[in-house]
Amino acid sequence: MTENANSNELKLYEKEQRKEEMQKQLISFGLMILFTLIAFSIVASGAFSKMVIIPVLMLMCLIQVGFQFYYFMHMKEKGHGVPAALIYGGVWAAFLTLAALGIISWW
Repeated sequence: MTENANSNELKLYEKEQRKEEMQKQLISFGLMILFTLIAFSIVASGAFSKMVIIPVLMLMCLIQVGFQFYYFMHMKEKGHGVPAALIYGGVWAAFLTLAALGIISWW
């Protein structure tokens, strides 16, 4: 009897965990859509200069990349250490490459 009760409790716990995870994914998806709409409206309005638009778009881009990594690619979960290290290494290599190209082109 206790084994059956523990099994039912485990199933309820797992169901609750999946429900919370789905809620987090839907919220992050909604936020990404909101950031995309804001970005389109900022550019389409023409009310701002390029000096304002570009940093705002880059900030929204970084936020969306964070959402993608942590919620849709499940990087926040345990057991994803090696893929996370590879992705962070790739991001670091891309940053260094872009920084080097930027420095070379301005020099």
